[in-house]
Amino acid sequence: MSGMLERYHALIEAGELRPDPEQEAAVKRLAQLQAELENAPTSGGGFLGKLFGSKAPARAKGIYMWGGVGRGKSMMMDLFHDTLSIPEKRRSHFHAFMIEVHSRLRDARKSESGDPIPPVAKAIAEDLRVLAFDEMVVNNSADAMIMSRLFRALICDENVVVVTTSNRPPRDLYLNGLNREHFLPFIDLIQTQLDVVELNGPTDYRLHRLAGLHTWHTPLGDAATAQVREAFFRLTDYAPEDAANVPSADLDLGGGRTLHVPKSLKGVGVFSFKRLCSEARGASDYIAIAQAYHTVIVVGIPLMGADMRNEAARFVTLIDALYENHVKLFATAAAEPEDLYVAGDGSFEFERTVSRLKEMQSEDYMAAGHGEDG
Repeated sequence: MSGMLERYHALIEAGELRPDPEQEAAVKRLAQLQAELENAPTSGGGFLGKLFGSKAPARAKGIYMWGGVGRGKSMMMDLFHDTLSIPEKRRSHFHAFMIEVHSRLRDARKSESGDPIPPVAKAIAEDLRVLAFDEMVVNNSADAMIMSRLFRALICDENVVVVTTSNRPPRDLYLNGLNREHFLPFIDLIQTQLDVVELNGPTDYRLHRLAGLHTWHTPLGDAATAQVREAFFRLTDYAPEDAANVPSADLDLGGGRTLHVPKSLKGVGVFSFKRLCSEARGASDYIAIAQAYHTVIVVGIPLMGADMRNEAARFVTLIDALYENHVKLFATAAAEPEDLYVAGDGSFEFERTVSRLKEMQSEDYMAAGHGEDG
């Protein structure tokens, strides 16, 4: 039997966690699922149907656990996966999983005729009973168009139990996305095939982990880099250089355009100033970033002279998008905000950006959730 509930209570006793009724309820539901899985036959999901026919054991119902940033979802997923005592389990960051799916679909289309989704689902489900995701978020049409059919095949045909976390309730996934009507069956699938567990208590545990850590670091150099590296670690539990656990991402910007994000994990994205502001970008690009990430780390913000008016204008637009979506910002910069751009076209308007950057360092701003009005 698993020890998830015991491990959770031990963390409270040790003072590493605080008593939290919503967390307790979610942990009990996850522990119940563990017991169902551990007491069931151990063969893989799709294999059970063939082996037992109509007498196949009922598939355990998966879990969709959602809530704001810092409510302990990833911690509970760690406990669930680590203490689940069956070998047929897999945990993946959702974005990395979908990249794998698209690669498998491309290969299947080359080698087979017909619908590639059923054989891809079967291949993924081989020797697998539980598929656990961190941070399910849907921000591109390529994923949205296949998710309903893919996950219906995994859950209903292959008997894979899906457990996932998300910052959004199911009804808000892919909100206002292109051709969203094709995605709505996936929301229906979640609501019928998974238990939706809300975790939205008043305590932002992630904010506690950031205690004592400033958000704006100057001058540029090793010391500043070490500080934003520490922020990434506290927010994700992994160092940014840990390539085995910290993937890159290609963020869909719409219109067939993507933006490469070199470090992307648990809603935290790392970008260079050069990539964001020295290339031709518009407000829609920055809004896509602000909607996809609750925390953005920007490194290498330089002093901007009059010859960098385009870069300064893009930086203003970037900060507007982050601010309006209440994204947490960590940065390494050559100077304090008020000294970044003091001469050149738009320097007077830049003062509003300075004000916003100052406010974004405040306790009130940091305590608000992603997407909340400032």
